[in-house]
Amino acid sequence: MNYLEFEKPLAEIEGKAEELRALARKNEGMDVSKEAAALDKKSADMLKDLYKNLDPWRKCQVARHPDRPHCKDYIDTLFTEFTTLAGDRNFADDHAVMGGLARFDDQPVVVIGQEKGSDTKTRIERNFGMARPEGYRKAIRLMDLADRFRLPVITLVDTPGAYPGKGAEERGQSEAIARSTQKCLEIGVPLISVVIGEGGSGGAVAFATANRVAMLEHSIYSVITPEGCASILWKDAERMREAANALRLTAQDLLKLGVIDRIIPEPLGGAQRQRDEAIRSVGTAIGGMLKELSDKKPAELVKDRRDKFLNMGSKGLTA
Repeated sequence: MNYLEFEKPLAEIEGKAEELRALARKNEGMDVSKEAAALDKKSADMLKDLYKNLDPWRKCQVARHPDRPHCKDYIDTLFTEFTTLAGDRNFADDHAVMGGLARFDDQPVVVIGQEKGSDTKTRIERNFGMARPEGYRKAIRLMDLADRFRLPVITLVDTPGAYPGKGAEERGQSEAIARSTQKCLEIGVPLISVVIGEGGSGGAVAFATANRVAMLEHSIYSVITPEGCASILWKDAERMREAANALRLTAQDLLKLGVIDRIIPEPLGGAQRQRDEAIRSVGTAIGGMLKELSDKKPAELVKDRRDKFLNMGSKGLTA
């Protein structure tokens, strides 16, 4: 278990409980069940207290936790017959973006998501989930395919933002993001998006301009990272806590503002503690949203999506 900064007291208690159990395993005559149970209860109470009312900066830390389920985990668990479709038919295949044909509850769909990687090797290979222009152009190609064959599109968003490198800019990063956002608004099939970790800037919007947008309880969705915001506004990245509070980036704030449509509950302690349960919750939410949109005609779906984003902001910051 990787513990976050604010979880250090919890790490100490759980560590002591494990030490007692390790001693008992070495000494068969030693009975530590009462002491270990007391520590377990104390850690459970502390975990509940820590996660009862997380502030925005702590939610950022949880959303970035390395042990949270990533796009590949959701695809492997929730979808069957997944067939990867690679490349943008122009430049290259971007490994930060996964996509292809699959079945969800035996219904044919197109699934697209941003994959951060789970260890050093895969994180480098996946560019930490930061897509280049070819990643967004691959997503456009897959959405076109879905529209042609009347397949619902499901996107899984988890990125700190689009890749800002020189090569990406030379190949038209901003144009690719804009085209992907435009394509989201044009397709006449149900489009469902779930923010499973970080939803950063235009890199997330390019996948999340959807009929239904859901967020996991401790995920974040913002125009900029708190560190980036603090660096620009105050020339001090260490003021990221203040920036996180100002950005209104939590699922709870965004639901009030009408930016998202629903919050998917996470297990106590975050998705990283009960990965299977978190993935099942996302699957249930996707199934419900698909059902809501199943009877709508293409023109209705396009209008629904357009109206949703045109009306965004009408509730105001005092909502």
